Amino acid sequence: MTLSEITRVFGRIGVLSFGGPAAQIALMHRELVEARPWLSEDQFLRALSFCMLLPGPEAMQLATYAGWKLRGVPGGLIAGGLFVLPGAIVIGLLAWAYLSFGDLPLAQALFLGVKATVVVIVIQAILRLSAKALKGPTAVALAVLAFLGLFLFDLPFPLIIALAALWGALTADGTASAGRPAFDRGASARVLGIGAAIWAAPVLLALLLGQNFLVEIGLFFSKLAVVTFGGAYAVLAYMTQEVVTDYGWIGTTEMIDALGLAETTPGPLILVTQFVGHLAGAAQGGAALAVAAGLMTLWVTFVPCFIWIFAGAPLIDWLEGQPRIAAALRAITAAVVGVIANLSLWFAAHVAFAEVGRISAGPLTLLAPDLSTLNLAALALAGLAAALLLWRGLSLLLTLAICALAGLALGALGLA
Repeated sequence: MTLSEITRVFGRIGVLSFGGPAAQIALMHRELVEARPWLSEDQFLRALSFCMLLPGPEAMQLATYAGWKLRGVPGGLIAGGLFVLPGAIVIGLLAWAYLSFGDLPLAQALFLGVKATVVVIVIQAILRLSAKALKGPTAVALAVLAFLGLFLFDLPFPLIIALAALWGALTADGTASAGRPAFDRGASARVLGIGAAIWAAPVLLALLLGQNFLVEIGLFFSKLAVVTFGGAYAVLAYMTQEVVTDYGWIGTTEMIDALGLAETTPGPLILVTQFVGHLAGAAQGGAALAVAAGLMTLWVTFVPCFIWIFAGAPLIDWLEGQPRIAAALRAITAAVVGVIANLSLWFAAHVAFAEVGRISAGPLTLLAPDLSTLNLAALALAGLAAALLLWRGLSLLLTLAICALAGLALGALGLA
């Protein structure tokens, strides 16, 4: 196949990649395995397993791997880039619209419908991941401990991931299998070195130009790209804690709106980071800085995805023979269930109540919503979203549209 064919096929995949990683992976399977013999079933499944072990969006990395497998680095750049680009363009337009019109009362009512749906979406993510990740009492215990570490003790997300990985590695059974193919460590090291330089280039440029805010944005989202195991939902609690509480770049309401709007776009959900970058830049310095911050966020979030694939694809066969690594990654996946459970409570509290504080007692830190600020319209919209998404099984986009319009209607009646 030619690069133009790869461009055409992955351009279509990028435009149609709504519905999260499951739908995106199914779309790629249909296009790459069923519709045309570009990858065998075995190649596709092994690549998918490898991509699920990496930080970052697995569907985007699967697309990058497929392009790399077909036509090397140029193919990988085209496939991965086209998977992200349509959604990035839409996110940029949504950020502009949000900054221009988001304060209008009817716009806020519409966003309330989106936020209520987000609560249900995150709960659905917990249910789906739990069925896959919690195999046995040890996995359940890891999920519970991860939840308690975040919810009660406010431990950092990277620490939760590191402790889960350490536990998995130390308790693994078996030794490395013999006879697995070797890989060229030197070639992978060169890719990592070159990739790291490309990854860091805009951050260094911002540093030379004295743009300290852009440097902070670049460094923070670079760190985020390294710890994004388990999908976007898993890292959102950590990102929210940092950008809302520690950095003060955006508010809680804006963070929830960002996730809701990112759900409506094609491409990986982690594009929510670009939206946050746009909003943070606008708050710090207006339209020009909003564009620069969004582009910086986009760069440092997705360039690592290409690095992991180009440097690590030769490891696919080798990893199958490394039980400690496999056990560490299984432990991370189990812990991620607890992380997402904590996120769901955080979202639900901030959607249902206008004011949510925190109380501390020794090492414990708890959410403390003001019960007098309960939003009955938000509860009604969340119930509608749950009925449509979990009971009736409607698509995500249709559910978002219906709940947004319901919120708009409540706003027009003065009820939201």
